[in-house]
Amino acid sequence: MATKTLTQQNFDETVTGNDVVLVDFWASWCGPCRSFAPTFEASSEQHPDVVHAKVDTEAEQGIAAAANIRSIPTIMAFREGVLVFSQPGALPPAALEDLLTQVKALDMDEVRKQIAEQAPAE
Repeated sequence: MATKTLTQQNFDETVTGNDVVLVDFWASWCGPCRSFAPTFEASSEQHPDVVHAKVDTEAEQGIAAAANIRSIPTIMAFREGVLVFSQPGALPPAALEDLLTQVKALDMDEVRKQIAEQAPAE
């Protein structure tokens, strides 16, 4: 599966409508972003069950601001609509593969329980 371009119009729908979504925040002028692109593309071919999506931080400044992007590339992983990983910097292929394995193995009931426990009491 090829990578999907995310925009303000389809970001939420993509993240909440798929089991696992990996998002690469990038910009065309960013050397490390361009270096990471083939790794991300190869991962999308190896994992058709995972949505590999890209956000051009120049074109989609609203998404970048909402996601609190401070440096690029930044990789985010969502599982069942929940942000479970966010880290700036390009990942080598083995690290990206390991990340996907860990995200797929998460017990989402446990993750939601932990999030609920961390939420401030109203």
